[in-house]
Amino acid sequence: MDKLNVICVDDQREVLSAVLQDLEPLAEWLNIEDCESADEVLALMDELDSEGEYIALLISDHVMPGKTGVELLTEVSQDRRFTHTKKILLTGQATHGDTIQAINSAGINQYFEKPWQVEQLLESVTRLVTEYIFDSGLDYTDYHSYLDQQVVLDNLRV
Repeated sequence: MDKLNVICVDDQREVLSAVLQDLEPLAEWLNIEDCESADEVLALMDELDSEGEYIALLISDHVMPGKTGVELLTEVSQDRRFTHTKKILLTGQATHGDTIQAINSAGINQYFEKPWQVEQLLESVTRLVTEYIFDSGLDYTDYHSYLDQQVVLDNLRV
């Protein structure tokens, strides 16, 4: 079973470490990568894509030097290679306008304010990666025991 990639980006190492620690229960079936800038994320995504890897989910902070999380997520959403990649904005400093822009132009799937609830984050990541598997036409059976069972049922009913 190939592990699907989840990329987390935050310029604050302590926040990034907390996200990685919270996602650790999913590491059995997901490859969790971490980056500290938007440029680092884009380079990693290019590398993973060139190796034929799947990038199921990108979890991004908003306020970062260089590109903001909304700018990063917008750029990713416009890249045809990552059409099905799911996006979470995880931030404590986005304005109402930033949030609206993230939804409208970046196509985010979920928004979390810091501090987040671990269980909600884990449930959201599991649901979004399950949706990614079905949206991408991947064989879900290898991952079946890890997936959001409601999403699986909904997709099998169609």
